[in-house]
Amino acid sequence: MLNALSSTPAAHAIRCDIFCVVVDNYGDAGVCWRLARQLGEEYGWQVRLYIDNPAPLDRLAPDHAQSLVAVVPWPHAVSSPVPPDVPHDSPADVVIEAFACTLPEEYTEAMARREKKPVWLNLDYLSAEEWVGKMHRMPSPHPRLPLVKHFFFPGFDEHSGGLLREADYDDRRQAFDAAAFRAEFGLPEKAPNELTISLFSYPAAPVAQLIQALTQENRPIHLLQPGSNAAASTHGTLSTHPLPFLPQSRFDELLWSCDLNFVRGEDSFVRAQWAGKPFVWQIYSQADDVHRVKLDAFLHRYIRKIGADDTAIDALNTFWYGWNGIGELNWPAFAAALPALTPATQHWSATLARQTNLASNLVQFCLDRLK
Repeated sequence: MLNALSSTPAAHAIRCDIFCVVVDNYGDAGVCWRLARQLGEEYGWQVRLYIDNPAPLDRLAPDHAQSLVAVVPWPHAVSSPVPPDVPHDSPADVVIEAFACTLPEEYTEAMARREKKPVWLNLDYLSAEEWVGKMHRMPSPHPRLPLVKHFFFPGFDEHSGGLLREADYDDRRQAFDAAAFRAEFGLPEKAPNELTISLFSYPAAPVAQLIQALTQENRPIHLLQPGSNAAASTHGTLSTHPLPFLPQSRFDELLWSCDLNFVRGEDSFVRAQWAGKPFVWQIYSQADDVHRVKLDAFLHRYIRKIGADDTAIDALNTFWYGWNGIGELNWPAFAAALPALTPATQHWSATLARQTNLASNLVQFCLDRLK
């Protein structure tokens, strides 16, 4: 079912080219694929995703070849020749360069030759920093060609582009059967006092320290580790369960089935917030501790909005920083705060859901300029 915003005065479906360079891990491909699929399925756009390394899509979306989105290989190096599949003689109506990747020069020049210039966007990384609202939608004229690129920033308030959230998200969650999910992956029926945790982290995370702390708990704990090669094990009341790498839609199900979710990067970070369960974010580490500024900015925004008591907030702050290698990892205090953090996180999720999602904001921005 197409979104109401899909209506356009144009005589043809809007064509959109998204260019993605996979810098590391799965975040770049995950965000671009999620946006491309939503634009195609909900708005009826004809979307082509040019990606220099399509391998991550085979894991994030194993069925991508059967989707409405055309996935086309694209060279990483700016100096590389444009492959025949890149339609540099017919650039799309909307051109999105994800995360400041550089378009092929031939393609950019073809954009400038169009009588009706494409809407050109730089979809940037997600940040909770205050300057995002000032930079969002900011124009950047090309130094040589008659083109204007606009910065489009995801974010957490109405001054930003919002967050990716599919129209069918609530329906999928309502239809989700947690017991069937557990049975599919060989997990026992959930005990009344059990704590179920998902763990998706970068190698630098203090996982061994966390597991050691979990073994001191008196209640049963099941630690689910998607994409892990570790063997299943039992340590006291703690049971660890490696799971296969889960595609995007199934990863949502994992988050819904757990009481606490450890996530990393950008895409899983956003999905954990939609799940409305307490979560711990491991931010992608950057040189000169740039990531620390982004972590600080999110925590500052988050703790102001969730409405938890001071003790729970202190425990959350301490544990999040400890998980990111800053200070101690105080699991007992954080575990004691989970009953207070659960409704607080649900409130945060509901607040975000009342805002317009990223794809809708992006579509409206483009439609206003394609008239």
